[in-house]
Amino acid sequence: MIKTDQTLDAKGLACPMPIVRTKKVINELLPGQVLEIQATDKGSTADLKAWANSTGNQYLGTIEEAGVLKHYLRKSTSEEEKPETTHPHVIQNEELEKKLAGEKLTILDVREEAEFAFNHVPGAVSIPLGELENRLVELNTEDEIYVICRTGSRSDFAAQKLAQNGFTKVWNVVPGICQWTGPTEKNN
Repeated sequence: MIKTDQTLDAKGLACPMPIVRTKKVINELLPGQVLEIQATDKGSTADLKAWANSTGNQYLGTIEEAGVLKHYLRKSTSEEEKPETTHPHVIQNEELEKKLAGEKLTILDVREEAEFAFNHVPGAVSIPLGELENRLVELNTEDEIYVICRTGSRSDFAAQKLAQNGFTKVWNVVPGICQWTGPTEKNN
């Protein structure tokens, strides 16, 4: 049993809600305290790792028990804390839809495989956020890359990760698939 200072129930919530709730609760903790986040969203592991990395909080790990993911985060001390960052280059859904009509683009969908299978932008490349670091070689650093997820949260983390790894033409697509009105397809 892992000793924690507080537990957050995020079961049944989809991205970005586990992160939104985590931000609220972690602000109430003292530096060095440990938070357990219980979630059922498979994408929450990659989301919480990326969020912790972007804020200076420490992602300790995840244990799965009976279909519930138990994530453990340690609140940073003032020396470790850093302001939460966002990727500076953003494109709205409508702008991307117009660009798609005229040119071939690299669209990177960082949602989980199941999300992608049921609904995605035609021609999009599927690399879930949790696999991105190990699959960067599948992308060309010279391409303009438009990163999309359900709400713009995971895609923001992914865009930052790409920029940190030498990709210079990266755009975060907001608000993402949840409000996409352009063409979509699903895998058969």
